[in-house]
Amino acid sequence: MSATQVGYARTSTADQKAGLEAQLRDLEAHGCTKVFREELSSVAAKRPQLEAALEWVREGDTLVVTKLDRLARSVADLVEIQGVLAKKGVGLRIMSMSLDTSTPTGKLMVNLLGSIAEFERELMLERQREGIAKAKAEGKYAGRQPTARRKAEEVMKMRAEGKSANDITKALGISRASVFRIVAENSG
Repeated sequence: MSATQVGYARTSTADQKAGLEAQLRDLEAHGCTKVFREELSSVAAKRPQLEAALEWVREGDTLVVTKLDRLARSVADLVEIQGVLAKKGVGLRIMSMSLDTSTPTGKLMVNLLGSIAEFERELMLERQREGIAKAKAEGKYAGRQPTARRKAEEVMKMRAEGKSANDITKALGISRASVFRIVAENSG
């Protein structure tokens, strides 16, 4: 089976027909023989056609997009998509950036973007930890309350009534592990 240029085109709304047509034209001109298209915002929870494209591509293929923002919501999203492609042995080509992960420079660029995303995430987590420490020092932070442990009294009452762990799980909306943990902590 020979390598395939697989295109992915996306517009944010169905009203952007011209933008979608331009992407489709450019992808076809680039040699894409299979194209997945989507007309929805990238902030939508799921992008079924992108997922289908990632599932469809095979080792040696290249996923082609006209612009980075048509593919990824963020650098972290790009890194995640690139990770899926790399595991499958699939290249990524972003036409507007002349970025192609089948080249050493393309791999370097994606790795740089990934490193920057990781650095940004670490800075964000550090600021979050500092904010929590400050809030705790000022007595304004209690943290997340464990939800299952708040139901310990109800768990023990139902257990005393002979209810099974499954019955308790369904009635209280907590996990079986939480039921067993509460029983173990409160028996003795």
